Amino acid sequence: MAVTEYIAPKPAIPEKCVTPYIRAIKEENGYAKLLRRQVTETFRDSKMIAVCQHNFMPSEEMLLMKHRLRKHNIHVKFFPNEIVRPYLSVSKYKNLLPLFVGCSLMLVSPEIKAKEMLRILKNVPQISLLGACIDNTILSNQGVINYSKLPAMEIIQGQVVGTLSLLASQTCALLHHSPVHLTALLDQYIKEQSGGDGETDGKAGEGQADLGPAQSSVGL
Repeated sequence: MAVTEYIAPKPAIPEKCVTPYIRAIKEENGYAKLLRRQVTETFRDSKMIAVCQHNFMPSEEMLLMKHRLRKHNIHVKFFPNEIVRPYLSVSKYKNLLPLFVGCSLMLVSPEIKAKEMLRILKNVPQISLLGACIDNTILSNQGVINYSKLPAMEIIQGQVVGTLSLLASQTCALLHHSPVHLTALLDQYIKEQSGGDGETDGKAGEGQADLGPAQSSVGL
């Protein structure tokens, strides 16, 4: 009976190879979600986003730099590259990806304060400006310096208004020049005609006065 007992054949493929491997899905922790939300809000609410290379500096100097920047409504943001790079790769700021290498920080502001930022960073050699996105325009380090030398928007608007007002006044003056000139010529012509008629009448009166004695002498 033992010889005739059925022995099931072994499968050609091991069972562990047939059963699909279920990979455990690693859920993102709450802190990473918070950082991603902060990155999204930072890029959405800021008109000036500057990316800087952060070298080692004492904490006292860092606090002093933050205080000086905060006076101009410029804030310092530290985000891990693992959080920033995935957001940039699917956004309109993807050209900023090469700047986020190594230890970097961002200087953000809801206003455009490029001149004030450069003036403060000039005294902090540990922070090197790599580039910036100002008013949805990506600029290099030299581009930010050139942008800071431009006059304020109010000054440019005043210059444009002054130029347009000057052109309008010149056009108005040109339109009024011909009628005024024609009126002056007509007035001069009328005065000349009036003066010529008066001289003719005066000469005629003098001629009659001269003829009067002559006729009286002839009658004698």
